[in-house]
Amino acid sequence: PVIISTGLATEKEIKEAVDTLKTGGCNQFALLKTTSTYPASPKDSNILTIPELRKNFNCEVGLSDHTMGIGVSLAAISHGATIIEKHFTLDRNDGGVDSSFSIEPQEMKVLVKESIQAWQALGKISYGPTESEKSGIKFRRSIYIVEDIDLGEKITKEKIRIIRPGKGLAPKYYDELLGRTVNQKLTKGTALTWDMLK
Repeated sequence: PVIISTGLATEKEIKEAVDTLKTGGCNQFALLKTTSTYPASPKDSNILTIPELRKNFNCEVGLSDHTMGIGVSLAAISHGATIIEKHFTLDRNDGGVDSSFSIEPQEMKVLVKESIQAWQALGKISYGPTESEKSGIKFRRSIYIVEDIDLGEKITKEKIRIIRPGKGLAPKYYDELLGRTVNQKLTKGTALTWDMLK
């Protein structure tokens, strides 16, 4: 397995490197988006290149991160990076050519923790409530009967109100319901549904 840092490389040069690997029998490789300045500016990181590298070269992609802090690494994960490389030092005060943008043990611990959470947060394409959210539907507002209504009576503003929980019709139907006739006796506190109307 090979990890290639792509700092300074053009797309053509990256392709040549990948072709060389494949010709040599290496099919397990990853490409790291790299900005070869030390420290690097977030503005020069161009994280949006990461999904493009994955698409063009059909491989795992990551980030060789020379920026200060961990924000750029987390942004890379949100765009599909599966490898994060950071310069590491036990103590920046010890000096060294890359000490200024290296992270210390406590920062590395935070990076690992936040990277895991960022990766988990990607999830999948999903609309509507998740299983953990379903119990929260009761906190939505919906339309309720707030005064008793007799069979055949029309709904008026005095008879309905938008309140919690969300067991009745959605608030967007409020105006549409005014003037509609009910097909049964409805008591105060009933969540209004379509089958109660003529």
